[in-house]
Amino acid sequence: MIHPTAVIDKSAEIDKNVDIGPYVIIGKETKLKGGTHIGAFSVIEHAEIGKNCKIFSSAFIGSAPQDLKYKDEKTKIIIGDNCTIRECVTLNRGTSAHGITQIGNDCLFMAYSHVAHDCIVGNEVIFANNATLAGHVEVGDFSVIGGIVAIHQFVRIGRYAMLGGGAMVPLDVPPFCQVQGDRAKLVGLNIVGLKRHKFGEKQINEIKSAYKTIFTSGLTVAEAIDQLDASNPSKEVKEFIDFIKNSKRGITRPANIVKDDTE
Repeated sequence: MIHPTAVIDKSAEIDKNVDIGPYVIIGKETKLKGGTHIGAFSVIEHAEIGKNCKIFSSAFIGSAPQDLKYKDEKTKIIIGDNCTIRECVTLNRGTSAHGITQIGNDCLFMAYSHVAHDCIVGNEVIFANNATLAGHVEVGDFSVIGGIVAIHQFVRIGRYAMLGGGAMVPLDVPPFCQVQGDRAKLVGLNIVGLKRHKFGEKQINEIKSAYKTIFTSGLTVAEAIDQLDASNPSKEVKEFIDFIKNSKRGITRPANIVKDDTE
């Protein structure tokens, strides 16, 4: 059902069974797939939104990047299926640097969370209230971004990471890890998250061992990675060390005064 007060650009492509509420604005070059609900007063433009998404009132999706270099180039945002986008969320489209802001399936964006231009967000990611990404951030599948978290531009967040509420994150966060604080430090592994996602005891113990080798063994990171590479690592440990090898900003590390949760 499309409410009679909705304003819809003639270029929009809207599948059957899309529900558009009062005073919604559907702008240029927008595609909405079946089963999606758009709450009152939301504004959507330059966006492709998948099936069965729930968009609550006053969300702004596909709005122009907050980037002074942006000169109205033709860009867009792509959102997967089954995402929930709560009140007053802002999700910006890309810039000419990448062209697209990309969001996967089954994500939850709580109220007032923000994704800036050219970000890539994986599947089943949770953003708590007021969690924010600067431009060009990459967030891996199954990560949890706590409330009032701010992530610096070009930072990468690995899969299954957990970012504690209020964290200020200027460096890459390896997969499977927890961080907290200003400026964020590692406080161990996301053990609860791994167990919830059915990681077995052997997998978790291998990740624990790799974490300790890299961060608490007294070896340099390069030495620790060489040692782990030579040990025929599991796919999870390989993912862990490859993420660190490929870091351009540098990786978040433990604070000496924090007891890490890897026991």
